Amino acid sequence: MPAQAPQGASEPAPPQDPRETPSLAQIARAWGRIGCLGFGGPPAHIALLRELCVERRRWLSATEFERAIAASNLLPGPASTQLAIYCAWRLRGAWGALVGGLCFIVPGLLAILALAALFLSSSAPLVVRGAGMGAGAAVAAVAARAGRELGVPLWERTARPRRPRVLAYAIAGALAAALLGPWLVLVLLACGALELGWERRAGAFARLPAALPGAGTHRRLLPGLALASAQGGTLALVWTALKVGALAFGGGFVIIPLMQADAVGTYHWMTHAQFLDAVALGQVTPGPVVQTVAVVGYAAGGVPAGLLAATVAFSPSFAFVLVGGPRYQRLLANERVQAFLVGAAPAAAGAIVGAAVPLARALPESWQYGVLGAAAVALLALRRGVVSTLVLAGLAGVAAVALGAPAPH
Repeated sequence: MPAQAPQGASEPAPPQDPRETPSLAQIARAWGRIGCLGFGGPPAHIALLRELCVERRRWLSATEFERAIAASNLLPGPASTQLAIYCAWRLRGAWGALVGGLCFIVPGLLAILALAALFLSSSAPLVVRGAGMGAGAAVAAVAARAGRELGVPLWERTARPRRPRVLAYAIAGALAAALLGPWLVLVLLACGALELGWERRAGAFARLPAALPGAGTHRRLLPGLALASAQGGTLALVWTALKVGALAFGGGFVIIPLMQADAVGTYHWMTHAQFLDAVALGQVTPGPVVQTVAVVGYAAGGVPAGLLAATVAFSPSFAFVLVGGPRYQRLLANERVQAFLVGAAPAAAGAIVGAAVPLARALPESWQYGVLGAAAVALLALRRGVVSTLVLAGLAGVAAVALGAPAPH
């Protein structure tokens, strides 16, 4: 029998073969290994989880795993993190979800906080500054690649009658990320709401409730927290991290435009160059890209603030699974959720591409644009890996400053 779950959590369905039920120690080791080796973002995490849970240990069937992926992609926040938490929940209930999720997240979190202390130091060595400026120069190209990888499959899956609206949502997201900064989250929500209204007007789900479950609570809570954060401080960091964890539709890289305006423009926790370093660190460390928010927290208030930001950002993922895990199948069949994402997801894809504009404009030195151009060719034309491209860009930055290129503090 699985370990007793925390009060209020639902019991998972039994795994495919009860004799293969792993212990919590096994989950800690297996999920911790993925957290240490998961370089490359969601594709790598999904492949490692599939190899472990479906192919090698046969804890889940292929159908169960595919449905878990589909449900995780319907939820806001880091999909691969939610998938890791869900798979552990499926095997050992709520305690399994907590142990597996933490072991998946913590290795990369510790690594990125250690690197943040090095790269954000006011007395960082020249070689570190050069590596940060080189890798940071490539971030705009990474954003363009991430937006394309999210947007093209969305476009191909969209029925032709919907395509003009989907294109409009994507353009709105791109313009908001490039021009509106902190108001991007409202544009993402508005695009989802517009599609909901369109489908409702067309009678696509006239028999369903007039609002998404919990929508009233979110309408009361989120604006209040946003207003409370206006003065800065801890509440501002909590609001920024909550946007990352609970309102980022379409994948981990959506967090970049959601964070950039707050971290650099509104609250001045970081310079543009430091933010580019933070994004690059989130790409080259193992684990979910959402851990970039820990670097923002570190810049705002050191290690405690970094841990707070990460805790707030990942809490919705645990809540979605612990509260909603038994409802994943209903989520897949919910036409209202599907309609909302028809609007929000392309807006998020557009926002990722649009974020490349302020990211490129933030480069402080002219030589970095050469690195950006080379990275764009590698990522968009040659389809090279993101991690390897960022590492090479960092080495190019080290070589540039060694040859006398400027590398301001």
